[in-house]
Amino acid sequence: MELGIIGLGRMGMNMAKRLLKFKHKVIVYNRTKEKIKEIAKQGAVPTYSLNELVKKLKKPSILWLMLPAGKITDEYIEKLVYLLKKGDIIIDGSNGYYKDDLKRFEDLKKEGINYLDAGVSGGIWGLKNGYCTMIGGDKNIFKYVEPIVKDLAPKNGYMYCGGPGAGHFVKMIHNAIEYALMEAYAEGFHILKASRYGEKLNLADIAKMWNNGSVIRSWLLELLKDVFKDKNKLSQIKGYVEDSGETRWTINEAIDNGISADTIAISLFKRFDSRQEDIFANKIIAMLRNKFGGHFLLKNKQKVKIKNLSAGKIKHASAERK
Repeated sequence: MELGIIGLGRMGMNMAKRLLKFKHKVIVYNRTKEKIKEIAKQGAVPTYSLNELVKKLKKPSILWLMLPAGKITDEYIEKLVYLLKKGDIIIDGSNGYYKDDLKRFEDLKKEGINYLDAGVSGGIWGLKNGYCTMIGGDKNIFKYVEPIVKDLAPKNGYMYCGGPGAGHFVKMIHNAIEYALMEAYAEGFHILKASRYGEKLNLADIAKMWNNGSVIRSWLLELLKDVFKDKNKLSQIKGYVEDSGETRWTINEAIDNGISADTIAISLFKRFDSRQEDIFANKIIAMLRNKFGGHFLLKNKQKVKIKNLSAGKIKHASAERK
């Protein structure tokens, strides 16, 4: 088949390469020309404007956007509306919010343009292993583009999830589970490292062993094995972890539906903690422990004892009730 890809970042570039391997005609556009020239050497058709891209696509045009979710994707779709014809197809492959898809689907439908939302998982390994792809939108339009999705994905690695927003909704939950899994692995290996056996335990070997027959085997565990093999790199980085939004949306969804999602919520809050040098809330807790129990405080990496509040100056609630 023939399609245009807009956005040649880590995911978009490798998706284009994979589709070229499967003999699809791929016409590309990217904001920076260097990446266009790079993929053109492998057989993609280069274009240097959205207008040029649309003109080179046969009808109905299929345009797959691999851009940052939100404002940037909206801006490109707004530009494309003036260039596309009725019956053309836009596929949003970002980590978009499914509620945005509902509005976007209806707005584009008024213009006669078809819209699919695609949740794409696979990261930088997708070129080799394939991209697990979750699609939402009109089922007939999905069927039309299915040969593209099928070649992007590994065997049994793609699915039509339902109406508008369903693809991004399923991907949103996928990413929230991913957060919780990573946090569980991180905590478990931290306990192993800090234990009396930690100095002699080979964490890479443990990850490798667990990935052969254990209940917790996974691709993440396979990647952990490689992480532990490079101890120098691990010791040189800061434990600063961003979040891209999907888990925040998942927690809101859990609240709206009255569903307890404790582990997922905690995994998100742990990421917030990772971005702070010295958390104000922790300072408050340390001071409170000192005030009621005389516990030591750490100041400039030295234990110090700060004078407690006099017990006589504190009115306890129990005393006031008498």
